[in-house]
Amino acid sequence: MALGYDGKLYILAFDHRGSFQKKMFGIEGDPTPDETKIIVDAKQLIYEGVEKAVKAGLDPKTAGVLVDEQFGGTIPETSKEHGLSLTMPAEKSGVNEFQFEYGEDFPAHIEKYDLLATKVLVRYNPDGDAEMNERQTKRLKELADWLHANGKKFLFELLVPAEPAQLESVGGDTDRYDAELRPELMRRVIEHFQNEGVEVDIWKIEGVDTQEDAQLLSDQARKGEGRENVKSVLLGRGASDEKVDQWLQAAAPVEGFIGFAIGRSIWWNPLKAYLDGGDREEQSQKIADNYLRFVKVYDEASSSVSA
Repeated sequence: MALGYDGKLYILAFDHRGSFQKKMFGIEGDPTPDETKIIVDAKQLIYEGVEKAVKAGLDPKTAGVLVDEQFGGTIPETSKEHGLSLTMPAEKSGVNEFQFEYGEDFPAHIEKYDLLATKVLVRYNPDGDAEMNERQTKRLKELADWLHANGKKFLFELLVPAEPAQLESVGGDTDRYDAELRPELMRRVIEHFQNEGVEVDIWKIEGVDTQEDAQLLSDQARKGEGRENVKSVLLGRGASDEKVDQWLQAAAPVEGFIGFAIGRSIWWNPLKAYLDGGDREEQSQKIADNYLRFVKVYDEASSSVSA
């Protein structure tokens, strides 16, 4: 099947699991059935924000839901009934090395749902642990090969955490690492996976501060025969609105970028307010408003090129 994706894609990401139950609810280890119900309801609230955004005018063809099987409840089925694209994760939550959430049984879990794409979250620094990188590459190739052999798309979320020596080279300044080192490291990782035959349809990547760096990454994602239609979306990393806006404005004008997959920056504060006793309708509306605001920022930056 041909690689890539056509059209805009504004994904509201809430497939967080281990970090979500721990940081939002203070739940360590496996949640009890009662705790699971609370987490499932919280994700339902986030989904209600997506539905409100669509009712307010967001094209359901561009609206995407990224949610997990463990805490997603009925959202995977409901989102498809409402014409929203559905993406679900394949990675085990809460571990630094990519592993399959359901081990070798991953195909059965992917085939249960009508997905736009299967998503993985991968932490990979090209100057990091070589043996771990090799193991991750092998597993990711297995997944990519299976997906494409079965007519399914692959969304790859790439995080490049700093190695100690890299951070030391910029005086321990994480902002300098993000601006000066991370873009080229990301490009190298994308190139590595391409060279190893791990073919990706949509790259979900950390934001960069300049349009030049966004161009660098999009060019690499689409480099090589058969990759002309490979696309990229931005992730939010839980950053402030101002920072996410900057990343969106840098990437939106660049050919090959088609939108975003943002989570905590949209729903964290409204969900916290709801769990602290806030009104459900009011907080789900705030999620919708935050979501639509990022869509507007992206659309305006994207359309400014052709204006």
